[in-house]
Amino acid sequence: MATKVEQRTHDEAVQWLRDNGFDLIEAPGTTGRVFLKKYNCSAAIQKDGDEGTKIFAYPGYLINGEISKLINRGYQQVLKTSKTEVAATADHLKALQQFTEELKEALCLPSLYNESLGTVSEAYQYDRVKDRDKPEPQRPKRPWERVKVITSKKKA
Repeated sequence: MATKVEQRTHDEAVQWLRDNGFDLIEAPGTTGRVFLKKYNCSAAIQKDGDEGTKIFAYPGYLINGEISKLINRGYQQVLKTSKTEVAATADHLKALQQFTEELKEALCLPSLYNESLGTVSEAYQYDRVKDRDKPEPQRPKRPWERVKVITSKKKA
């Protein structure tokens, strides 16, 4: 059964975010782009077309003033910035999940079941499948592919 989804204009979404405790900072040098902050998490949205809004910078936990990227390594989720990498704690993940859900509500985006169960990583980098998504010539050689077979010829 299809239902009509409420749509908000960019200005309505920005006002909703202000009314619900988000700190907003206009991005310098651009029009219609806003950085959001709440629960020590941040993201950026921008005006999309005449009325709409889209996410410009995916939500991430703030580490030293930089929005981190959540990466799932299979054995551990980590928050990665350009300068550091920190193991994600339960508090980090709860804050990030709450921030993301509220941002989706502000922008009238669907809240998917699997995402509402917990935090979803932007990237998954399991050690055995890392770089498999790249074309074959761009993939780094695996240790077993680097081994040279040395054959010696004996003179009789």
